[in-house]
Amino acid sequence: MPHEPGATFHPETLAIMAGYDPASASGAAKPPVYLTSTFVYESAEQARAIHEAYFRGTGPMAGQPAYIYARLSHPNLAMLETRLAAIDGAQSAAVFASGMAAHSAIALTHLRPGDSVLHSRPIYGGTEALYNQMMPHFGVHAVPIGDGCDGDHIRAQAELALAQGPLALIVIETPANPTAALTDIALVVAIADEIGARIGRRPLVVCDNTFLAPFAQRPVELGVDLTMTSLTKYCGGHSDLLAGGVSGRAEVIAPLLQWRTMLGSHCDPFTCWLVLRSLESVAVRSERAMSNAALVAAFLRDHGKVAGVTFLGFLPEGTPQRMVYDRQCKGAGSTFSFHLHGGEAEAFRLLDGLRLVKQAVSLGGSETLACHSATTTHYNVPAEARAAGGITEGTIRLSVGIEHPDDLIADFAQALEHV
Repeated sequence: MPHEPGATFHPETLAIMAGYDPASASGAAKPPVYLTSTFVYESAEQARAIHEAYFRGTGPMAGQPAYIYARLSHPNLAMLETRLAAIDGAQSAAVFASGMAAHSAIALTHLRPGDSVLHSRPIYGGTEALYNQMMPHFGVHAVPIGDGCDGDHIRAQAELALAQGPLALIVIETPANPTAALTDIALVVAIADEIGARIGRRPLVVCDNTFLAPFAQRPVELGVDLTMTSLTKYCGGHSDLLAGGVSGRAEVIAPLLQWRTMLGSHCDPFTCWLVLRSLESVAVRSERAMSNAALVAAFLRDHGKVAGVTFLGFLPEGTPQRMVYDRQCKGAGSTFSFHLHGGEAEAFRLLDGLRLVKQAVSLGGSETLACHSATTTHYNVPAEARAAGGITEGTIRLSVGIEHPDDLIADFAQALEHV
């Protein structure tokens, strides 16, 4: 049966059944792949009615499933969007060809020349470049948040942004890439509400939920307007696809769909099918990965050549960050950073000494990946911005997979001998 609004299923259940009705595909237990670029009309009259429903939302076909051309939508895309919205606890969702396609659509949809953006830091290198290198060409100003758990600091940065132009977006990534730094989602939403009440225009709050994915954190429940997730990562889970999703209220998602149609940044049928398949196992894969990550992080924390580990499970009790973690996260995730004593040379020696763990960007796959953030994912981020976000020359980002933890720890133990 398809997901019915209001049905009280847990996200793990919705990940398996939401968005697909076997009766729509001859009783097939799993969704077929609709590998077609266009869809046949029964008549010219029906063609007109379908176009009226799509472009105007009126007429005899309004509210009925019907397709025109795969760039506009297709059955696998609709299934995935329904499932993602259900898992995120949102009204609607839009799925794109990549996470950055999703971020770019948000920026192009909701920003106008003269607007300002407030964003957390550190943040994924592509997002940093979007708001600090690309959007300024369109007259948009960006201001960073250095401490996402400090209300006074966030308010002060918001005032700096407002001084440059209307604050249209607050974009946060929590936990952050690559250090897993936290931002208090509910606090940011409250500050957005304060700004809206004071100046008459409330900035939209966008939360990048990639590091924890829908099963360990549900930002929509905390009041954000849009939850963005790189489906490439944990939701895809096998390092074999690119996709990005955005969930939120229907009226905020609708203009994103219009931009997607014009830009042609939709997700293709086969990739949508792969994500639908992978969503079914995200919860169990994440449980194993998080369990492994806790063991690997503990080993690294206690090693004499490691200066620090940013694993969320180690946040000290009573700190603002720990209190935020306890309120908004259901798990510590399996991607974090560790910092070596020394710098780039020591980091490179460790990375080149790894035998099991692979050197690669991306995260959330079944395999364990490691990279030197300053020279890979955040290479194009200015050095001062990297330093402000806690990224040192000795920082290594680690995405722990689902291998046996003893093998992972042994690999790090022997690689650290090269440092």
